[in-house]
Amino acid sequence: MAGRAQQTKVPVDVKRARKLISFLLMSFNLNLPPDWKASIFLEVRLRKDLGQHILLSKGVLSRIAEFLCISEGDKVLEIGGGTGNLTRVLLERPLEKIYVLEIDPVMVETLKRIEDERITVIQADATRFDLCSLGDDLKVTGNLPYNVASLIIENLVRYRSCIPLAVLMVQKEVGLKIVGKSQPGWITLFVNTFYDTEYLMSVPSRFFLPRPKVVSGVIRLRRKDKAPDLNLDRFKRFLTRLFSSRKKKIGNLFPKKALLEAGLDPNMRSHQLTQDQVLRLYNVLER
Repeated sequence: MAGRAQQTKVPVDVKRARKLISFLLMSFNLNLPPDWKASIFLEVRLRKDLGQHILLSKGVLSRIAEFLCISEGDKVLEIGGGTGNLTRVLLERPLEKIYVLEIDPVMVETLKRIEDERITVIQADATRFDLCSLGDDLKVTGNLPYNVASLIIENLVRYRSCIPLAVLMVQKEVGLKIVGKSQPGWITLFVNTFYDTEYLMSVPSRFFLPRPKVVSGVIRLRRKDKAPDLNLDRFKRFLTRLFSSRKKKIGNLFPKKALLEAGLDPNMRSHQLTQDQVLRLYNVLER
């Protein structure tokens, strides 16, 4: 009786080679510029813990740059420069200066190879970095890592005094929540209190390397001319409490006296409140 054929184990190097070949073929199908194709080889170094997904589509990258409305003399901050695909597209615009924040030291060295006197690459954590240390009137953009996108946007709001405009790519679900087109959460009110938000476009996973399991979305934030002066730490704690449970009535979360003073029905739930009502309740509680 013939024995079963033994299954040959494919060496790791061969697997990587096959993977790289498939990625190269994809890059040709996407009609990428020649100098971008070398960045495909960095796939073997992409870190899942940093949520790295490289956007390859020149068309999508160009749209992001267009949404940012760059004029001559503008200063731009890119968060998460990665292999520099978006950076190169931004440098085609008449900006005066571009700062690129990147936490991964391997990617930092890749970005530093871009030869343009207008670019400054900074290795830093965008969830904590003092964005206003780079100057005033920064236009912010970036393909944000899915796992820390909300933290980066929270930090952006904290430094809103120097950021009048931001165009960001996030997970579509998160983007829709931020702009208020899905079930609201604390981040919805936290951002929209200070910025007018809009959802611009969806981006399929096939345009990324490696392909994420979710669809991405591009959102734009425009700073409001008039916004309340709030203590952001206390405001965030209030919002996280308010949205801690969708099923709970607000009468079970806050004193009835404060709710009545704010003109709110204690039987309402958090997702039923308007932005004005939320601010009114916060101000009453802060007295």
